Amino acid sequence: MPYMTNGHRDYKKEVAKYTSRPEVVKKREEQNKARALFIKEGIVHKHDGKDVDHKRALSKGGSNDRSNLRAVPASQNRSFSRNSDGSMKRNDGASRQRKK
Repeated sequence: MPYMTNGHRDYKKEVAKYTSRPEVVKKREEQNKARALFIKEGIVHKHDGKDVDHKRALSKGGSNDRSNLRAVPASQNRSFSRNSDGSMKRNDGASRQRKK
């Protein structure tokens, strides 16, 4: 973890340098809105182990429209490979295809 002091997580430093940044706050607001929409529709519930997922990732040009959202198990949503900047790596199966 990048915000460590003497082997312990430094929450004050993390909030000051990352969590309170405007782009991070905006992203969190969008995620919370999507989750609230699905709770209102009865698709997900608190502590049900499901995440609200974007069919096409925001980092890949997706949107927060209802048609781009779905409920998936947390283990499935959090299993994608990530780049060092946090964006999702290519996940279309092309890298798995072998040359013949």
